[in-house]
Amino acid sequence: MSDEAAPQPERLDGAPHPRDTPRLIGQEAAQTAFVDAFNTGRLHHAWMLTGPRGVGKATLAWQIARFLLATPEPDTGGMFAPDPPTTLDIPVDHPVSQRVASGGEGRIRNVTRTINPTTKKMRQEIVADDIRALNGFFQMSAPDGGYRVVIIDDADLMNTTAANALLKMLEEPPARAVLILISHQPSGLLPTIRSRCRTLPLRTLDAAEVAEAMAQAGVQAANADALAALSGGSVGGAMRLSLLGGASMYAELVGLMDTLPRMDRARALKLAELAASKGGEAKRDLLFTLIDLLLSRLARTGATGIAPQPPAAQGEADVLARLSPHPHQARVWADLAAEISARARHGIAVNLDPAALVLDTFTKMAKAAPR
Repeated sequence: MSDEAAPQPERLDGAPHPRDTPRLIGQEAAQTAFVDAFNTGRLHHAWMLTGPRGVGKATLAWQIARFLLATPEPDTGGMFAPDPPTTLDIPVDHPVSQRVASGGEGRIRNVTRTINPTTKKMRQEIVADDIRALNGFFQMSAPDGGYRVVIIDDADLMNTTAANALLKMLEEPPARAVLILISHQPSGLLPTIRSRCRTLPLRTLDAAEVAEAMAQAGVQAANADALAALSGGSVGGAMRLSLLGGASMYAELVGLMDTLPRMDRARALKLAELAASKGGEAKRDLLFTLIDLLLSRLARTGATGIAPQPPAAQGEADVLARLSPHPHQARVWADLAAEISARARHGIAVNLDPAALVLDTFTKMAKAAPR
Protein backbone atom coordinates (compact mmCIF):
# COMPACT_ATOMS: atom_id res chain seq x y z
CA MET A 1 0.00 0.00 0.00
CA SER A 2 1.36 3.42 -0.91
CA ASP A 3 1.65 6.21 1.62
CA GLU A 4 -1.14 7.99 -0.24
CA ALA A 5 -3.55 5.08 0.17
CA ALA A 6 -2.46 4.14 3.69
CA PRO A 7 -4.43 5.42 6.69
CA GLN A 8 -3.04 8.56 8.29
CA PRO A 9 -4.11 8.31 11.95
CA GLU A 10 -1.92 11.16 13.19
CA ARG A 11 -3.15 13.60 10.54
CA LEU A 12 -5.44 16.46 11.56
CA ASP A 13 -8.57 16.63 9.40
CA GLY A 14 -8.63 19.88 7.48
CA ALA A 15 -4.87 20.44 7.78
CA PRO A 16 -2.26 19.56 5.14
CA HIS A 17 -0.16 16.45 5.60
CA PRO A 18 3.30 17.29 7.02
CA ARG A 19 4.93 16.03 3.82
CA ASP A 20 2.99 18.71 1.90
CA THR A 21 4.17 21.59 4.08
CA PRO A 22 6.64 23.54 1.90
CA ARG A 23 8.51 25.37 4.66
CA LEU A 24 9.16 24.67 8.33
CA ILE A 25 8.76 27.80 10.44
CA GLY A 26 10.60 28.64 13.65
CA GLN A 27 12.90 25.58 13.86
CA GLU A 28 16.08 26.95 12.30
CA ALA A 29 18.34 25.57 15.05
CA ALA A 30 17.22 21.97 14.48
CA GLN A 31 17.48 22.34 10.71
CA THR A 32 21.00 23.80 10.93
CA ALA A 33 22.14 21.04 13.29
CA PHE A 34 21.14 18.37 10.79
CA VAL A 35 22.75 20.14 7.82
CA ASP A 36 25.98 20.58 9.81
CA ALA A 37 26.05 16.87 10.68
CA PHE A 38 25.52 15.99 7.01
CA ASN A 39 28.23 18.36 5.76
CA THR A 40 30.83 17.18 8.28
CA GLY A 41 30.27 13.46 7.71
CA ARG A 42 28.68 12.94 11.12
CA LEU A 43 25.30 11.81 9.86
CA HIS A 44 23.87 9.52 12.54
CA HIS A 45 21.84 6.46 11.52
CA ALA A 46 18.97 7.37 13.88
CA TRP A 47 17.50 10.74 14.85
CA MET A 48 14.88 11.53 17.47
CA LEU A 49 12.83 14.68 16.93
CA THR A 50 11.40 15.85 20.24
CA GLY A 51 9.20 18.66 21.49
CA PRO A 52 5.53 19.37 22.21
CA ARG A 53 2.85 18.18 19.81
CA GLY A 54 2.28 20.31 16.77
CA VAL A 55 5.54 22.30 16.65
CA GLY A 56 6.72 20.81 13.34
CA LYS A 57 8.41 17.49 14.14
CA ALA A 58 6.65 15.55 11.38
CA THR A 59 7.22 18.40 8.93
CA LEU A 60 10.93 18.35 9.77
CA ALA A 61 11.04 14.56 9.36
CA TRP A 62 9.67 14.79 5.81
CA GLN A 63 11.96 17.73 5.08
CA ILE A 64 14.96 15.64 6.16
CA ALA A 65 13.76 12.71 4.06
CA ARG A 66 13.51 14.84 0.91
CA PHE A 67 16.90 16.38 1.63
CA LEU A 68 18.67 13.03 2.06
CA LEU A 69 17.20 11.59 -1.15
CA ALA A 70 17.83 14.68 -3.26
CA THR A 71 21.22 15.93 -2.03
CA PRO A 72 24.56 14.47 -3.17
CA GLU A 73 26.82 13.45 -0.33
CA PRO A 74 29.59 15.90 0.62
CA ASP A 75 32.48 15.77 -1.85
CA THR A 76 35.91 16.82 -0.68
CA GLY A 77 37.59 15.78 -3.92
CA GLY A 78 38.95 19.11 -5.04
CA MET A 79 38.24 22.52 -6.43
CA PHE A 80 35.31 21.37 -8.55
CA ALA A 81 33.40 19.87 -5.65
CA PRO A 82 29.94 21.45 -5.25
CA ASP A 83 29.36 23.85 -2.40
CA PRO A 84 27.97 22.12 0.70
CA PRO A 85 24.24 22.64 1.27
CA THR A 86 23.21 25.37 3.69
CA THR A 87 19.55 24.42 4.03
CA LEU A 88 17.27 21.39 4.07
CA ASP A 89 14.95 22.98 1.53
CA ILE A 90 14.44 21.07 -1.73
CA PRO A 91 12.57 22.81 -4.58
CA VAL A 92 8.98 21.67 -5.07
CA ASP A 93 9.69 20.91 -8.73
CA HIS A 94 12.59 18.57 -7.88
CA PRO A 95 11.79 14.96 -8.90
CA VAL A 96 12.15 13.78 -5.29
CA SER A 97 9.74 16.44 -4.04
CA GLN A 98 7.25 15.49 -6.73
CA ARG A 99 7.46 11.78 -5.88
CA VAL A 100 7.09 12.46 -2.17
CA ALA A 101 4.08 14.71 -2.80
CA SER A 102 2.40 12.00 -4.87
CA GLY A 103 3.17 9.23 -2.37
CA GLY A 104 5.32 7.47 -4.94
CA GLU A 105 8.78 7.77 -3.38
CA GLY A 106 9.77 4.15 -2.75
CA ARG A 107 12.84 5.02 -0.69
CA ILE A 108 10.74 6.33 2.22
CA ARG A 109 8.66 4.31 4.68
CA ASN A 110 6.26 6.05 7.05
CA VAL A 111 5.45 3.87 10.08
CA THR A 112 2.21 4.76 11.86
CA ARG A 113 -0.59 2.92 13.60
CA THR A 114 -2.30 0.45 11.27
CA ILE A 115 -5.66 -1.23 10.82
CA ASN A 116 -6.14 -4.44 12.79
CA PRO A 117 -7.09 -7.02 10.12
CA THR A 118 -9.27 -8.90 12.62
CA THR A 119 -11.33 -6.03 14.03
CA LYS A 120 -10.99 -3.76 10.96
CA LYS A 121 -10.39 -0.87 13.38
CA MET A 122 -7.40 1.41 13.84
CA ARG A 123 -5.00 0.10 16.46
CA GLN A 124 -4.18 2.31 19.42
CA GLU A 125 -0.49 1.44 19.24
CA ILE A 126 2.28 0.59 16.80
CA VAL A 127 2.79 -3.17 16.95
CA ALA A 128 5.82 -5.36 16.29
CA ASP A 129 4.63 -6.35 12.80
CA ASP A 130 4.67 -2.67 11.81
CA ILE A 131 8.37 -2.52 12.73
CA ARG A 132 9.39 -5.95 11.44
CA ALA A 133 7.89 -5.10 8.05
CA LEU A 134 10.85 -2.76 7.63
CA ASN A 135 13.24 -5.70 7.26
CA GLY A 136 12.12 -6.25 3.67
CA PHE A 137 12.45 -2.55 2.96
CA PHE A 138 16.02 -2.50 4.26
CA GLN A 139 16.97 -5.54 2.20
CA MET A 140 16.17 -3.66 -0.99
CA SER A 141 19.01 -1.59 -2.37
CA ALA A 142 18.27 2.01 -3.20
CA PRO A 143 18.31 2.33 -7.03
CA ASP A 144 20.98 5.05 -6.95
CA GLY A 145 22.97 3.63 -4.05
CA GLY A 146 21.66 6.45 -1.88
CA TYR A 147 19.77 6.48 1.37
CA ARG A 148 16.56 4.87 2.49
CA VAL A 149 14.59 6.75 5.13
CA VAL A 150 12.12 5.54 7.75
CA ILE A 151 9.85 7.93 9.65
CA ILE A 152 8.18 6.54 12.79
CA ASP A 153 5.23 8.77 13.68
CA ASP A 154 4.98 8.58 16.51
CA ALA A 155 7.47 6.45 18.38
CA ASP A 156 5.67 6.99 21.70
CA LEU A 157 2.90 4.68 20.46
CA MET A 158 5.11 1.61 20.05
CA ASN A 159 4.15 -1.23 22.35
CA THR A 160 6.87 -3.12 24.22
CA THR A 161 7.37 -5.75 21.52
CA ALA A 162 7.57 -3.14 18.78
CA ALA A 163 10.06 -1.09 20.80
CA ASN A 164 12.27 -4.15 21.26
CA ALA A 165 12.09 -4.92 17.53
CA LEU A 166 13.18 -1.36 16.78
CA LEU A 167 15.97 -1.56 19.34
CA LYS A 168 17.42 -4.56 17.50
CA MET A 169 17.52 -2.49 14.30
CA LEU A 170 19.22 0.38 16.10
CA GLU A 171 21.81 -1.98 17.56
CA GLU A 172 22.59 -3.38 14.11
CA PRO A 173 21.71 -0.46 11.83
CA PRO A 174 21.07 -1.28 8.19
CA ALA A 175 23.54 0.18 5.73
CA ARG A 176 22.59 3.39 3.94
CA ALA A 177 19.48 3.84 6.08
CA VAL A 178 18.37 6.70 8.32
CA LEU A 179 15.62 6.24 10.89
CA ILE A 180 13.72 9.29 12.15
CA LEU A 181 11.70 8.87 15.35
CA ILE A 182 9.06 11.47 16.22
CA SER A 183 8.51 11.63 19.97
CA HIS A 184 6.36 13.95 22.04
CA GLN A 185 7.38 12.30 25.33
CA PRO A 186 10.83 10.73 24.88
CA SER A 187 11.09 9.92 28.59
CA GLY A 188 8.54 7.16 27.99
CA LEU A 189 10.76 5.38 25.45
CA LEU A 190 13.33 2.74 26.33
CA PRO A 191 16.57 4.38 27.54
CA THR A 192 18.45 2.08 25.16
CA ILE A 193 16.47 3.49 22.22
CA ARG A 194 17.11 7.07 23.31
CA SER A 195 20.82 6.43 23.73
CA ARG A 196 21.13 5.12 20.16
CA CYS A 197 19.54 8.21 18.60
CA ARG A 198 20.79 11.72 18.15
CA THR A 199 18.18 14.10 19.53
CA LEU A 200 16.97 17.23 17.75
CA PRO A 201 14.75 19.26 20.11
CA LEU A 202 12.12 21.53 18.57
CA ARG A 203 10.82 24.59 20.40
CA THR A 204 7.40 26.13 20.82
CA LEU A 205 6.52 29.06 18.55
CA ASP A 206 5.53 32.63 19.32
CA ALA A 207 2.24 34.15 18.16
CA ALA A 208 3.68 35.63 14.97
CA GLU A 209 5.23 32.29 13.97
CA VAL A 210 1.99 30.43 14.73
CA ALA A 211 0.08 32.90 12.53
CA GLU A 212 2.65 32.53 9.73
CA ALA A 213 2.52 28.74 9.86
CA MET A 214 -1.27 28.70 9.84
CA ALA A 215 -1.39 31.09 6.87
CA GLN A 216 1.00 28.78 5.00
CA ALA A 217 -1.46 25.95 5.67
CA GLY A 218 -4.28 28.02 4.23
CA VAL A 219 -5.90 28.94 7.55
CA GLN A 220 -6.35 32.65 8.17
CA ALA A 221 -6.81 33.37 11.88
CA ALA A 222 -7.53 36.88 13.15
CA ASN A 223 -7.06 35.67 16.74
CA ALA A 224 -3.53 34.27 16.36
CA ASP A 225 -2.44 35.60 19.77
CA ALA A 226 -5.26 33.74 21.50
CA LEU A 227 -4.60 30.57 19.51
CA ALA A 228 -0.89 30.72 20.33
CA ALA A 229 -1.66 31.18 24.03
CA LEU A 230 -4.19 28.35 24.13
CA SER A 231 -2.02 25.97 22.13
CA GLY A 232 1.18 26.68 24.06
CA GLY A 233 2.98 27.70 20.88
CA SER A 234 1.96 24.58 18.94
CA VAL A 235 0.94 25.08 15.32
CA GLY A 236 -0.88 21.75 15.29
CA GLY A 237 -2.72 22.69 18.46
CA ALA A 238 -3.61 26.11 17.06
CA MET A 239 -4.86 24.49 13.83
CA ARG A 240 -7.07 22.11 15.81
CA LEU A 241 -8.42 24.97 17.90
CA SER A 242 -9.12 27.05 14.81
CA LEU A 243 -10.82 24.25 12.87
CA LEU A 244 -13.03 23.31 15.85
CA GLY A 245 -13.82 26.85 16.98
CA GLY A 246 -11.68 26.50 20.09
CA ALA A 247 -10.95 30.21 20.57
CA SER A 248 -14.64 31.12 20.70
CA MET A 249 -15.33 28.11 22.93
CA TYR A 250 -12.67 29.27 25.36
CA ALA A 251 -14.11 32.80 25.29
CA GLU A 252 -17.48 31.31 26.25
CA LEU A 253 -15.83 29.44 29.10
CA VAL A 254 -14.22 32.63 30.38
CA GLY A 255 -17.60 34.37 30.12
CA LEU A 256 -19.20 31.58 32.14
CA MET A 257 -16.46 31.80 34.77
CA ASP A 258 -17.12 35.53 35.05
CA THR A 259 -20.59 34.68 36.42
CA LEU A 260 -19.22 32.54 39.26
CA PRO A 261 -19.98 31.76 42.01
CA ARG A 262 -23.58 32.31 40.77
CA MET A 263 -23.31 30.27 37.59
CA ASP A 264 -25.23 31.44 34.52
CA ARG A 265 -27.10 28.19 33.87
CA ALA A 266 -28.26 29.16 30.39
CA ARG A 267 -24.67 29.76 29.36
CA ALA A 268 -23.60 26.47 30.93
CA LEU A 269 -26.37 24.59 29.10
CA LYS A 270 -25.26 26.05 25.78
CA LEU A 271 -21.74 24.68 26.24
CA ALA A 272 -23.08 21.33 27.49
CA GLU A 273 -25.33 20.96 24.45
CA LEU A 274 -22.34 21.64 22.19
CA ALA A 275 -20.50 18.68 23.73
CA ALA A 276 -23.58 16.45 23.42
CA SER A 277 -24.42 17.30 19.80
CA LYS A 278 -24.40 14.57 17.15
CA GLY A 279 -20.83 13.85 16.10
CA GLY A 280 -19.64 16.17 18.84
CA GLU A 281 -17.01 13.88 20.35
CA ALA A 282 -14.16 16.06 19.07
CA LYS A 283 -15.75 19.20 20.53
CA ARG A 284 -16.49 17.40 23.80
CA ASP A 285 -12.84 16.38 24.09
CA LEU A 286 -11.73 19.89 23.16
CA LEU A 287 -14.07 21.41 25.76
CA PHE A 288 -12.52 19.31 28.52
CA THR A 289 -9.05 20.19 27.26
CA LEU A 290 -9.96 23.88 27.46
CA ILE A 291 -11.46 23.46 30.93
CA ASP A 292 -8.21 21.87 32.07
CA LEU A 293 -6.26 24.72 30.49
CA LEU A 294 -8.47 27.34 32.14
CA LEU A 295 -8.04 25.75 35.56
CA SER A 296 -4.29 25.62 34.99
CA ARG A 297 -4.23 29.32 34.13
CA LEU A 298 -6.31 30.06 37.24
CA ALA A 299 -3.84 28.13 39.40
CA ARG A 300 -0.89 29.93 37.83
CA THR A 301 -2.51 33.31 38.41
CA GLY A 302 -3.06 32.63 42.10
CA ALA A 303 0.41 31.17 42.58
CA THR A 304 2.28 34.02 40.88
CA GLY A 305 -0.09 36.94 41.37
CA ILE A 306 0.02 37.63 37.62
CA ALA A 307 -2.34 36.38 34.93
CA PRO A 308 -0.64 34.50 32.06
CA GLN A 309 0.24 36.61 29.04
CA PRO A 310 -0.91 37.09 26.38
CA PRO A 311 -4.58 36.77 27.39
CA ALA A 312 -6.41 34.01 25.54
CA ALA A 313 -9.79 35.79 25.58
CA GLN A 314 -11.10 39.29 26.12
CA GLY A 315 -11.35 40.10 29.82
CA GLU A 316 -9.60 36.87 30.81
CA ALA A 317 -6.97 38.56 33.01
CA ASP A 318 -9.63 40.24 35.18
CA VAL A 319 -11.59 37.00 35.56
CA LEU A 320 -8.49 35.03 36.53
CA ALA A 321 -7.39 37.67 39.04
CA ARG A 322 -10.83 37.78 40.71
CA LEU A 323 -11.28 34.02 40.93
CA SER A 324 -7.71 33.21 41.98
CA PRO A 325 -6.50 36.06 44.21
CA HIS A 326 -3.94 34.16 46.32
CA PRO A 327 -1.88 30.92 46.51
CA HIS A 328 -4.46 29.13 48.66
CA GLN A 329 -7.11 29.54 45.96
CA ALA A 330 -4.53 28.49 43.38
CA ARG A 331 -4.23 25.16 45.23
CA VAL A 332 -8.03 24.79 45.18
CA TRP A 333 -8.08 25.18 41.40
CA ALA A 334 -5.09 22.84 40.91
CA ASP A 335 -6.75 20.11 43.02
CA LEU A 336 -10.01 20.58 41.16
CA ALA A 337 -8.24 20.25 37.82
CA ALA A 338 -6.92 16.82 38.81
CA GLU A 339 -10.36 15.74 40.04
CA ILE A 340 -12.21 16.95 36.94
CA SER A 341 -9.65 15.41 34.59
CA ALA A 342 -9.98 11.99 36.25
CA ARG A 343 -13.78 12.22 36.29
CA ALA A 344 -13.91 13.25 32.63
CA ARG A 345 -11.73 10.31 31.57
CA HIS A 346 -13.92 7.91 33.54
CA GLY A 347 -17.15 9.44 32.25
CA ILE A 348 -16.04 9.22 28.64
CA ALA A 349 -14.82 5.65 29.11
CA VAL A 350 -18.19 4.46 30.49
CA ASN A 351 -20.25 6.57 28.03
CA LEU A 352 -21.85 8.92 30.54
CA ASP A 353 -24.18 11.50 29.02
CA PRO A 354 -21.80 14.25 27.80
CA ALA A 355 -24.16 17.10 28.70
CA ALA A 356 -24.59 15.79 32.26
CA LEU A 357 -20.84 15.33 32.58
CA VAL A 358 -20.18 18.90 31.45
CA LEU A 359 -22.85 20.39 33.74
CA ASP A 360 -21.51 18.44 36.70
CA THR A 361 -18.05 19.84 35.91
CA PHE A 362 -19.37 23.41 35.85
CA THR A 363 -21.17 22.85 39.16
CA LYS A 364 -17.92 21.75 40.80
CA MET A 365 -16.17 24.82 39.42
CA ALA A 366 -18.89 27.10 40.81
CA LYS A 367 -18.58 25.52 44.26
CA ALA A 368 -14.79 26.02 44.16
CA ALA A 369 -15.03 29.73 43.30
CA PRO A 370 -14.32 32.20 46.13
CA ARG A 371 -17.35 33.91 47.66
